[in-house]
Amino acid sequence: MTRPTPDPRRAYPYHHPTPTRWADNDVYGHVNNVTYYAYFDTAVNAYLAARGALDVQAGAVIGLVVETGCAFFAPAAFPERLGVGVRVAHLGRSSVRYELAVFREGEEAACAQGHFVHVYVDRETRRPVELPGVLRAALEGLRV
Repeated sequence: MTRPTPDPRRAYPYHHPTPTRWADNDVYGHVNNVTYYAYFDTAVNAYLAARGALDVQAGAVIGLVVETGCAFFAPAAFPERLGVGVRVAHLGRSSVRYELAVFREGEEAACAQGHFVHVYVDRETRRPVELPGVLRAALEGLRV
């Protein structure tokens, strides 16, 4: 398997400010690997909610994560201020592949980058559905 190289900031059309929290550090003194997935989820959902494309309480359509992964290049730690870059690599009928990268303040290369795939489903039946227009429009703004 070929190891990926860190992407530059400019490769991501949206950046979500993400300050680290005291609880993000692990016993080794850096942000724990699982915390990066929470950063990813927060950045995507904040972007969608700000554009009226996500209603977590009552929306008829919800996104379920079906795949995820992350590569780490450099540590981050509390009290650093980070930013999470977001882009859409694939936009399907009912699914989206998000690619994300975590950047330390003042640095151009990602300290971690990953991906996850959402399949959008009906909230009640949990069956895949076509992406609603407002969601598709918001995601088009992230497409690379």
